[in-house]
Amino acid sequence: MSEPRPPLRVDRQLRALQLAKDCAALGARVRTIGHLTGLPPRELLRLLFPDREHVPRGRPPDSPEWYHGANLLYRAEASIVVSLYRRLRDGGFAAAEALVAAYRHYGSICEPPRRISFDRAFDLAAHTDGLWLTSVQSFSLVACPTCHSEYLAAYGSAPRSNDECPFCKLVQRYGTDQRVQASFPVRPLPDLSEVELGAHRLLNRLQES
Repeated sequence: MSEPRPPLRVDRQLRALQLAKDCAALGARVRTIGHLTGLPPRELLRLLFPDREHVPRGRPPDSPEWYHGANLLYRAEASIVVSLYRRLRDGGFAAAEALVAAYRHYGSICEPPRRISFDRAFDLAAHTDGLWLTSVQSFSLVACPTCHSEYLAAYGSAPRSNDECPFCKLVQRYGTDQRVQASFPVRPLPDLSEVELGAHRLLNRLQES
């Protein structure tokens, strides 16, 4: 049995361009897109930002210091993004593709305005896995011994209580903190009667066919 052929250079280039387009759509800076795709900044500017007025600007995030001083909601959403990213990585996805998919999922489950930009998510992932920007791992995902949620902590941490768990703190504050309620609203449960009715209709169609 012959071994699969390696991807052609043009295929790699096309994948890199699609990844760059996806990152730009999520608000990434040129610097971030360059790290993720390997494409040179000038080419990215020419292809993605022909109108230079719309190039994302600002100081790049530096997450190791930022995270430990961030407020509760920021730390919770940062933990959600990295947890989604790590699950995809553990499932065999490449780092860049895992980051894009994780950020999209994060955007679908957290209420706007979302506190974690794509560049921040990139920086958090980089300092968790020691990728792209640095070879040093500054964060670990740890499981809370009380609620079992995964959250970001200093690399090598082994929590023995829920004192640092942002999700336990969110639960504790939920009844009295309107910001927490707005960020994580209670969602109605699906109407199971509609699900049951749909199942009956499907069963009847199968029986008639």
